[in-house]
Amino acid sequence: MKIDLFAIDGTKKQKAVSADLFEANINEDLMHRAVLMRLANRRNAIAHVQARGDVSATRKKAFRQKGTGNARRGSLTTNLLRGGGAVHAPRNVRNFAKDMPKKERRAALFSSLSLQAQQSNVFALEKMNMEAPKTKEFVAVLDKLPEAKKYLFVFADKDENLRKSMNNLPNVKTILASYLNPFDVLHAEKVCFFEDALAKTEEVFLSHKK
Repeated sequence: MKIDLFAIDGTKKQKAVSADLFEANINEDLMHRAVLMRLANRRNAIAHVQARGDVSATRKKAFRQKGTGNARRGSLTTNLLRGGGAVHAPRNVRNFAKDMPKKERRAALFSSLSLQAQQSNVFALEKMNMEAPKTKEFVAVLDKLPEAKKYLFVFADKDENLRKSMNNLPNVKTILASYLNPFDVLHAEKVCFFEDALAKTEEVFLSHKK
């Protein structure tokens, strides 16, 4: 398979890429599960309500058992009284984490990359060398690339100057090739690999096949 490779000046040529990455079988179920796993693992248990044992109150019986005309009443922390603890209250110790086998995670990633490539949403860009962070310089290059509302730029290695040049742009997200995942790939409208990131992606995710 071949994808478009753009130079810094906007000229375009073709580059051959791995069929294992970009022409894999598209498995919607695996992609769905991988996205759910990512969302679940980002989730924090914030809601926390006091249960009966958490309420600060005397444990003394509210009033004597007989002779008052009231219904029998034991603890003041019961959920039946105002200020008492809640029954089956949400707790902040809940764990929403999900997991998938490594083979399934990789298959989901290959499916998402293949789906984006099938829709002509994947392209490559020659490596940019920036001596200092310059958002204006990067925007000049971005204007020559296929238009999109959301970009995902894939790096082979950390490049702080280039990454900082992109950070101010709300429609651009950056990620290292070793951290590629179905959620970010599918969430982007266009996925752009820096040329050396293609080789890095193959090294990380296809080395087990060698």
